[in-house]
Amino acid sequence: MTQKNQRDRLATIIFDADTRAGKAYDVGLLVVIAASVLVAMLDSIKRYHDHEVIGAVLLAAEWCLTILFSLDYLVRLACVDRPTKYALSFFGVVDLLSVIPTYLSLVVPSGKYLATLRFLRVLRTFRVLKLSTYQAELQLLLQALIISRRRITVFLFFVLTMVVVLGSLMYTIEYRLDGASGFTSIPRSIYWAIVTLTTVGYGDVSPGTGLGQTVASLIMILGYSLIVVPTGIVVSSMPKQTVSQGRLHCPACPCRDHDSDAAFCKQCGHPLKPIGHTP
Repeated sequence: MTQKNQRDRLATIIFDADTRAGKAYDVGLLVVIAASVLVAMLDSIKRYHDHEVIGAVLLAAEWCLTILFSLDYLVRLACVDRPTKYALSFFGVVDLLSVIPTYLSLVVPSGKYLATLRFLRVLRTFRVLKLSTYQAELQLLLQALIISRRRITVFLFFVLTMVVVLGSLMYTIEYRLDGASGFTSIPRSIYWAIVTLTTVGYGDVSPGTGLGQTVASLIMILGYSLIVVPTGIVVSSMPKQTVSQGRLHCPACPCRDHDSDAAFCKQCGHPLKPIGHTP
């Protein structure tokens, strides 16, 4: 077998989940990813990290898993025709991020905890689980976000203006308490406004005057009303065909991507019916 044939066969295993070997490789990779994230989480627990035996085991496991990810990354680069293009692609960057943290820990000890970024690689399981059938819906959503990007930008600028004004207002109201309620500066008051407007409400800063509590109540109510604004912006930008895509629908599944002359659903095989048809 020539070197090119070996490379093509290896590329089929690594990048093609439709084959038995490719599916086994992806499932094995998923197990390694889960193990790596678990190791990083356990190592962040002080009693495990400081334990003489458990700490050594976690460290050894982390380096072994990092070597496996490094080999996987190098093999992927060797299998593709344009390594630079793959390295700069989304999955190429994700693969690189799964390797860097452990090596980074040699310089910055806490950098190894970024190993949890490896969990991004589970996106590859979309091929294994056959979730790629939802790609059309994802593209429609992305298209709606792109179309509404200017309105979303205006909305975010409006929200930013609101939190600056409301934060400054609350600082003025609560200033006479000498910082006892937590409003010690305008930036901290803006932080409180963001937390309150987004309905998170940590409670570390809270107004102590009646007027401040009244304003805070209005901001909380306003926060709930702002939640629906981005949703309305995106929905209004959805392509019209997403509301009623095609003139046929499948009564057995939610699939709507049918040809005008189709008789059966391409997803489940059920007979199609015209939209609006009632049995």
